[in-house]
Amino acid sequence: MYIHNLDPILIDFGFLVIRWYSLAYIFGILIGWIYCKNKISNSQNLKEKFDDYVTYLIIAIILGGRIGYVVIYNPSYYINNLSEVIKVWNGGMSFHGAVIGIIIINYFYTKKNNLNYFAFLDYISLAAPIGLFLGRLANFVNSELYGKETSFFLSVKFEIIDDLYRHPSQIYEAFFEGIILFILLNFILKRFIIYKGYISGLFLIFYSFFRFLIEFTREPDQHLGYLFLNLTMGQILSLIFFTTGLFILYSKNLDEK
Repeated sequence: MYIHNLDPILIDFGFLVIRWYSLAYIFGILIGWIYCKNKISNSQNLKEKFDDYVTYLIIAIILGGRIGYVVIYNPSYYINNLSEVIKVWNGGMSFHGAVIGIIIINYFYTKKNNLNYFAFLDYISLAAPIGLFLGRLANFVNSELYGKETSFFLSVKFEIIDDLYRHPSQIYEAFFEGIILFILLNFILKRFIIYKGYISGLFLIFYSFFRFLIEFTREPDQHLGYLFLNLTMGQILSLIFFTTGLFILYSKNLDEK
């Protein structure tokens, strides 16, 4: 058991505050960028296009993640507190919203540059677990997205929340959606013949599977609670994304026949 008293702020200069949450995004994007560049073929033109693509990707992640959280998870609060919408450094980003943003941006970018829709999306899917890992660790530091009460030996007391020992669901997600998913996707890519779109589909399937199960250890959002079939919003979205992943694999199998 562990007592959590970590400070979400790394350095406070007064005029500038550096938070672990912000660093998670910065390093997640930088490491993912480098990783993808090493995976992309030796085509210099394709590598240059990917550098340009990353700019749009960053916009998609930030806008999609924030708008997704505002619209899906807490619209009533932000309608009454509009100034809070831009304060992404305080947390409140939706991974599912970021994925939707990436899907939209990717469509327009690949169409504009006459590229296969999955030309870059598969590489992004391979690198996404890196960002997920760092992001969930930042959630842990922020004492957000915490788990349900438990006596499990890995339980954590989040002092700024209450005196209960809880599942460190952020750490569970960092491990399964970050480390395990990264290893799994890269193993499949290395050992099997993979066509464009397969990795993207598999990413959605495996991520959604892990997220759905881990949500059972996590406290639902207080303002939402449990929804349809006693599931959380995260689980409902995971079911939708899981189905989307299956559809991608099915359609790609038809394309290859």
